[in-house]
Amino acid sequence: MALLSYKQLAKIDKNKYSVHRDANWTYSVFRDNCGKKYFQIDTYGSEDRKMPNKISQSLQFDEETALYLINVIKNEFNL
Repeated sequence: MALLSYKQLAKIDKNKYSVHRDANWTYSVFRDNCGKKYFQIDTYGSEDRKMPNKISQSLQFDEETALYLINVIKNEFNL
């Protein structure tokens, strides 16, 4: 699980890229004990894994980081 902050986000250029297989994923929204809201994405293991449909990754975003990411995506896709 990882809480992602826009402050640690950096764009890099790689020498090699590949398109990954589709994955099942869900999202949820929750508040911590102080009332701060978070958006969480969970991805699940594929059917051929040892433990299929188990959460393999969770990514959490606070509101500030979510807004930053929305703007990055808009710019990168010229939306």
